[in-house]
Amino acid sequence: MKALQYRTVGSAPEVVDIPAPEPGPGQILLRVTAAGVCHSDIALMSIPAERLPFPLPLTLGHEGAGTVAALGDGVSGVAVGDAVVVYGPWGCGACPVCASGRENYCPHAARLGIRPPGLGSPGAMAEYMLVDDVRHLVPIGDLDPVSAVPLTDAGLTPYHAVRRALPKLVPGSTAVVIGTGGLGHLAIQLLRALTPARVVALDVSEDKLELARGVGAHEAILSDADAAASVRELTGGLGAQAVFDFVGVDATGASAVAMAALDADVQLVGLGGGAVRVGFAQVPYGMSVTAPYWGSRTELADVTALARSGVLSVHTETYSLDDAPLAYERLHAGKVSGRAVILPNG
Repeated sequence: MKALQYRTVGSAPEVVDIPAPEPGPGQILLRVTAAGVCHSDIALMSIPAERLPFPLPLTLGHEGAGTVAALGDGVSGVAVGDAVVVYGPWGCGACPVCASGRENYCPHAARLGIRPPGLGSPGAMAEYMLVDDVRHLVPIGDLDPVSAVPLTDAGLTPYHAVRRALPKLVPGSTAVVIGTGGLGHLAIQLLRALTPARVVALDVSEDKLELARGVGAHEAILSDADAAASVRELTGGLGAQAVFDFVGVDATGASAVAMAALDADVQLVGLGGGAVRVGFAQVPYGMSVTAPYWGSRTELADVTALARSGVLSVHTETYSLDDAPLAYERLHAGKVSGRAVILPNG
C-alpha cells in the first residue's frame, strides 16, 4: 500500500510503498478515507536526531477517519463497514485517568512506550491503518469524513481548551483567539456556540482575519504590537477573561498576558516553542496560565455531535496521497486556509 512517511531526520516526508498491515488480537484495520495535516507534524519533523523519541521511518497522520475493513480476534462493538474517526492520544487504558476517558493525560503512556498514531506509532496517511483498541474509535455515521477528520485534533483541542474556560466566559465577557488557522477558526465557532462571550480574533494575515469573521468572530484585528492595546480598548480597559494562543511563540504569549483581565484564563495551545513569564505582579492578579493537551474521548464524542448538529463548519483543502508533500509545503508557508486533508484512497 501507499503511505506518507517521515524517513530521514531533516528531510521532507516521502510517499512510499509498504506492506499493508493485518489486525492482531484486539486490533481494528481501517481503510483510511481521510487524514489531516497538522503543524504538530512539522514540529515533529523539526526535532533533532538526538532528541527524536522513536525510530524512523514513521507513517504520518494523527488525524484519521476511515471505514472498518477487518477485525482482530476478540473485537466487539464495531462492525466491518462502520464509518469512524480515530481518537489520537492513546494511553494505557488501565489507570484511573484513562478509565475516565482522559487518555490525553495518561501518566504511564510515555514510560510504556505508547505513542499516538502519526506521532510515534504508524498513522493515518496510508491506504490502511491499525487502531489498537475499539475504545479509540468514535462513530461518525453519515458525516463527511473530510470535514469530520479535523475534529479529532483541530476540533477536539480547542473544545478541550474552551471547556476549561467556561466558568469565566459569562455574559459580558470577552474571549480572544490568537491565530485563526486550523484550530483557531474552530475555536471561534465553539466559543460562539458554547458561550455568550464577545469573541475577538487576532492574526497576522488579512485572509485569516476574513475567515475569522466568516465563522463568527465579533471582532477581527491584526496580531501586531498594538493588539493588546486594541483588546483593552474594546473592553473598556479591563482586558479579556480568556485568551487562547494557538500560535505559541514568545510574542503571542506576551501579547496574551498583556491583554488578559484580572483573574483571567490564558491557555497556551500552539506549538511555536514560546513561553510566558509568570510571577507575582508580573501578570494580572489571579491570572492562570495552562498548557492544555488534546482532549478526552468523551470530548471527541461531544465534538462530533456538535458537527452533526451543524454547529461546526470545517474549512478544508483536499489533496491526494501523492500530493501530500505539497500540502506540508503549503502549511509550512502559511498558505493553507483552515485544514489540509489527505485522501489516501481518493
